[in-house]
Parts: sequence; C-alpha cells; structure tokens
Amino acid sequence: MSQYRPWLYAAAVYNLAWGSINVLFPSLYFEAVGIEPPNYSGIWQVVGMFVLVYAPAYWWAARHRHLVLIGLLGKLFGPIGFVWAVASDDLPAAFGWTLITNDLIWWPAFALFLRDAARLCGGWRALIMGA
Repeated sequence: MSQYRPWLYAAAVYNLAWGSINVLFPSLYFEAVGIEPPNYSGIWQVVGMFVLVYAPAYWWAARHRHLVLIGLLGKLFGPIGFVWAVASDDLPAAFGWTLITNDLIWWPAFALFLRDAARLCGGWRALIMGA
C-alpha cells in the first residue's frame, strides 16, 4: 500500500494550498474562470475551509486506509452536485474547471487504493469498519 502514499500526501498538500487560497482570496477562482464572484464571499470561504480540513485527513489516510473512502465519496459527490447545479441553472458550466484538479484526477488513485485496501483487510465490510 506504500505505493499510494505519494498520492495521499499530494492530496494533503493540494487541499492545504487550494483551501488556503480560497479562504484568503475568495474571488480569485471566479475571476480566473470569468465568473462574477458571489455577493457573499463567506460562502466560498467556507468551501475553502472544508477543503482545507481534508488536508490533514489525507495525510492521516496514508497510514489509516479506511479514511480514503471518505475522500473518494467527497470527490464523487462534488461532481454530482456540480452537474445538478448546472442542470438547475445555479452555476455556469465554466465553474466546472475546478472539478479537474479537485476531484477527477484523484479518482483512479483513490479507487485503486481502496480496491487494494479492501483485499488486504478481508473485504469491503472490514475496510469500512476500520480494520
């Protein structure tokens, strides 16, 4: 399982950077993709804070494999929420650029990690229970 540690440490560093940038500079991403920033930047700063909170979780997940499942769930539900928001005309499609670096690039490594972790733990149930 050590072959996945660099991915998890990279996810920790990425989330630390992305979360910090969006907490400190909440309009930056919107300006970069040409979208009008929201009137209440505090909401976007909260999103940045949630991402920032995942940074130590990914660092710990390098040693506690069942935590990766939480990360993958977040990376699956984020794009689902985005598609819903675009379909509902709540977000422009350009907002989706962040999904590439926040979610999509991590799917293969996290999914393979969980597959291998489940095998080592004796199955999915054991992994989910924190074995």
